[in-house]
Amino acid sequence: MFAGRGRGKIRPPRRTILNSGEVDFEQDWKSLSSSLREIHTKNASTLSFEELYRKAYKLVLKKKGEPLYNKVKEFEQNWLAHEVRPRILDDLPSSLLAVQDGAQLSANERRDAGEKLLQCLKSAWEDHNLCMNMTTDVLMYMDRVYCSDNRKPSIFTASMGQFRDYVLRTPLPDRDTLTIASLLYKVILDQIRMDREGDIINTALLRSCAYMLEGLYETEDEQEQNKLYITSFEPEFLAASQEYYRSQGELLVAKGDASNFCQHARQAALDEQDRCRSTLSTLTAPKIKLVVEDELVKRNLPEIISLESTGVKYMLDNGRLLDLEMIYELSSWVDPKKEELKKAVQKRIVEQGGDINSTAKEASEAPPTKPEKVEREKGDESAKPAAEKPVNQQTGAAIKWVDDVLELKGKYDHILEKSFQSDQGLQTGMTRSFSDFINGFERSSEYLSLFFDENMKKGIKGKTETEVDLLLDKGITLLRYISDKDMFERYYKKHLSRRLLMKRSVSMDAERQMISKMKLEVGNTFTQRIESMFRDMSVSEDLTTSYKKHIRSLGDADSQRAELDVNVLTATMWPLDVMGPSPRDEGARPTCIFPTEIDRIKQSFEKFYLDKHSGRRLTWQGSMGTADLRAYFSEMKGKKTRELNVSTYCMVILMLYNDLPSGQSLSYEEIQARTNIPDNELMRNLQSLAVAPKTRILVKEPMSKDVKRDDKFYFNEKFTSQFQRIKVGVVALGNKVEDRDERQETEKRVELERGQMIEAAIVRTMKQRKELKHQQLITEVIQQLTARFSPDVNLVKKKIESLIEREYLERVGDIDRPAYRYMA
Repeated sequence: MFAGRGRGKIRPPRRTILNSGEVDFEQDWKSLSSSLREIHTKNASTLSFEELYRKAYKLVLKKKGEPLYNKVKEFEQNWLAHEVRPRILDDLPSSLLAVQDGAQLSANERRDAGEKLLQCLKSAWEDHNLCMNMTTDVLMYMDRVYCSDNRKPSIFTASMGQFRDYVLRTPLPDRDTLTIASLLYKVILDQIRMDREGDIINTALLRSCAYMLEGLYETEDEQEQNKLYITSFEPEFLAASQEYYRSQGELLVAKGDASNFCQHARQAALDEQDRCRSTLSTLTAPKIKLVVEDELVKRNLPEIISLESTGVKYMLDNGRLLDLEMIYELSSWVDPKKEELKKAVQKRIVEQGGDINSTAKEASEAPPTKPEKVEREKGDESAKPAAEKPVNQQTGAAIKWVDDVLELKGKYDHILEKSFQSDQGLQTGMTRSFSDFINGFERSSEYLSLFFDENMKKGIKGKTETEVDLLLDKGITLLRYISDKDMFERYYKKHLSRRLLMKRSVSMDAERQMISKMKLEVGNTFTQRIESMFRDMSVSEDLTTSYKKHIRSLGDADSQRAELDVNVLTATMWPLDVMGPSPRDEGARPTCIFPTEIDRIKQSFEKFYLDKHSGRRLTWQGSMGTADLRAYFSEMKGKKTRELNVSTYCMVILMLYNDLPSGQSLSYEEIQARTNIPDNELMRNLQSLAVAPKTRILVKEPMSKDVKRDDKFYFNEKFTSQFQRIKVGVVALGNKVEDRDERQETEKRVELERGQMIEAAIVRTMKQRKELKHQQLITEVIQQLTARFSPDVNLVKKKIESLIEREYLERVGDIDRPAYRYMA
């Protein structure tokens, strides 16, 4: 109903009307019809609406409501058919009909002709609406009494239906299939298309016509879903919009510009919503939104996302955050899970991660940088030092791999926050992709451990607590992605042991902070052995202090006695296999022959220790110790003595020359026989003493960068240095990337440990459950171990068979559905 429709208070009739006799219907109708004509011709100013109301009231009161109702309807029908419709047809632009016959008109011509029809219909509708409001005021009593009692539509409602039938839906002359309504729809659609293409249209005029269609219904009961706008115009509008946006999508895809497509699609959706508010009807807003989403976005988005030069790959690579935000917005319209976008992002992460892996692999396998060949005289320190050693080069590749992965992770975290609104589904997909390429790189665990090692030794130096915490968190993030955490644990323990024993850590607080973060991430079991290593170091400090007090209490008068600092390590907690020669090379771990004065101190400590801890056995690891020596150089300018900080093995080698006359040499074979130092360790330590240009405490003949078995070594009495304290670094003593053989050895040990852990998990599960089906047992075992590594199902099955053979388990049930029982 319209707000302008009259609903005034009905005055009570006068007694003279109630008591009057019969009425002359024809005479009264003649008066009423004449007045209605005056209303329609806009000459109502002279009419007395009170008098007209009384006449209608009296007719209804005297049971003349039905003929009055029918006469009014007949009048309105004739008026619309013979007055309104012909006027509209006379004003109908011929060019509009020509367009229907296939004529081509310019946009301006079509707009002008269309607006003329729209204006004509708007005026006719507003006049009819106004006149029927006035007529309703006159016939108010008839609506309230006759129409209500006989369930007839009000005269206003009936006249609206007549406007629909006798104005809009009557075929045009000589065009049985074309009505004013269908022509109106075509004009509105054409005007909207012009608006979509950027032309200026009269939106207020279109809104008035849409308002007219909303005020007309298919039936007289005037239900919302039967509005003419919804039943007749809107389907044509949506169909035309589908076709328009389908063609627009094809054009935009053909241009191959993903950013332009996103901007156009988002603007189109905004424009359509604004068009519904200002031009058509808000009833259409959700429906046209679906059209834009389905025809423009959903149909074309997968292709737009995958565009090579401008799609998601390009946006990710070039940091196009706004474009990615638009892609995300469009994806969320048509797919709550954003599968296509997620696949594209995941694919690119894996590709970039694969490039990082390939670069790291090539760098680690590349031949070492060759140093320039420089002729040097003995003791000459003026020449430049050798280029970067192969070990450092490989370690640098490992650190770069972690830095590159962290940089990639930071980049995608930024994109996730700024462009993807921290979407949980996309975050899960990104996490899976990072995990895939990180675990696809066989050295990821080793490289991550080297990253921590490098930073703990020097990377965190000068950083604030907040910066250190942030750095450790980044490393822990990568640890979260690694599936074989037991492999990482092995490498971390190996690198940590060297930091602790050689006192290379910049901050013990940072070391403990790292352990706390690992404990939170992977659990207490993971860090138990690592924490034991720290306890051993703490206990060793107290032990060394006690030993020194013990020596002082003995009153030893030897002022030349060497001081001893000892680290006593629990063999099961420390990776001792990496501290000395590998058993695969030596067959058995050889025992170093220490100088007499050192051996005496060693035996003294052993007695002191074993008196306190009977039943234990001490094994001395010379490969990881250091020593401070005072050396005398006869040709040194000024003060002749220098303090040398060397490895334990270097100390053993140098002390051989105390008993050797000046100018005499020792061969490689002689040194090895008198020290029993393993070959690989002896070569490294001799290189440090005789080849390194700034620390040539010994002179090698013949001079070369490699140590050979037939080389001879002299004490370099001509050695000079401006420094009072000289540190002799051992070649390749620091942590390094494992070579292929070392890698295989590590994998073999890890596989052995995994087998033991699988067996322990099986026994633990069966001991608790007593009896379990085959598949349930495998599932529970895998669930228990997933936090440390990804168990191989075949290996689990083999371990079950092994436990059955050793009578820990027994089979129960049939062959098709096997189960197991724990045997106490």
